Amino acid sequence: MFDVAIIGAGVAGAVAAIALAPTHSVVLIDKQAEPLQRIGECLPPAARRILHRLDLLEAFNQQPHLPSQGMQSYWGSEHAQIVDHIRNPDGFGWHLDRQKFELFLRESAHQRGVECIWPARFVSAQDVGEYWDITTDAARQIQAKFLIDAGGRQSPFARQQGMQREQVDKLIACWAILPDDTQSRMGVLSATKTGWWYSAPLPDHKRVIAFQTDSDQVDNEVKKDLHALIRLALTCPAMARLLANLDGTSKVHGGVHGGVSAASSTRLTQVAGHRWAALGDAALSFDPLSSQGMFNAMASAMQLVDLMQTGKDVSHEYKHQIENIWQHYLIHKNTFYRQENRWKDSPFWKRRHQ
Repeated sequence: MFDVAIIGAGVAGAVAAIALAPTHSVVLIDKQAEPLQRIGECLPPAARRILHRLDLLEAFNQQPHLPSQGMQSYWGSEHAQIVDHIRNPDGFGWHLDRQKFELFLRESAHQRGVECIWPARFVSAQDVGEYWDITTDAARQIQAKFLIDAGGRQSPFARQQGMQREQVDKLIACWAILPDDTQSRMGVLSATKTGWWYSAPLPDHKRVIAFQTDSDQVDNEVKKDLHALIRLALTCPAMARLLANLDGTSKVHGGVHGGVSAASSTRLTQVAGHRWAALGDAALSFDPLSSQGMFNAMASAMQLVDLMQTGKDVSHEYKHQIENIWQHYLIHKNTFYRQENRWKDSPFWKRRHQ
């Protein structure tokens, strides 16, 4: 019998496990044997406080992540605006090797005494009175007094319990990680008629490029073919400058990974109940324009753990906190999108100005 079972060993689930480990018996379950390569590598300066609180900052600083010097933005104008972290009291943020960061969190959880079970896909959980009886596809039955769904946008526990998910838009991200010959250490953000581009340097001389658009506003070829994505990137001046040294054939084949990821703003209509709560993307998933996905996962994990430490029913207060986060997020997202007025009549931007 565990005090807490956590479904999902991504950023949210692993941070919650590490924070709970000193005072609770915790089991952390994930369907993947090891973290996958994925987009979403920006960690803002405020995350330093959470890493310090978890006594992870020193070990984290030994990893080969890149300091984030800021963002070069072509938003609302063809002229660049620079947003840097020089005056931020928390210092610089980071461009992460996301896969290595998630592996670091998994290993840290294990070192803190968390029971780690993977690969094991969640199947169901039954409320049998004082605990949850959890079934996975691994040959083991698990009992826990409290259950945390940190299973990402799929929110497997909440979905199995019949919870509904609200989706605000149809945003997707078509992305690739490529060899990087540039000297730029800044991120780049550039709006276009049909969406917006993002790029940032990564460790090991790599760079991510990503096109964010609605699923019905991009050709299927771009979703499926790395070369088609590169050709589309070259139509955006800011991306073309970054890719100027990229050979259109040989170096593209050196791309590490590419894919299409959901990037829409979504939320569970109910994020907590009796002896359970949803966390990170399982509760709220953010538009990558916010650059707050990982930080929200970490911060909401710490908020939930703080509530659980009180020994009281966390449901009401946690719902209130998550609702506040969601409402503030929508205000900031809508405000930022409406600052781009060059293509107000195109379908992508018209939807965001309504």
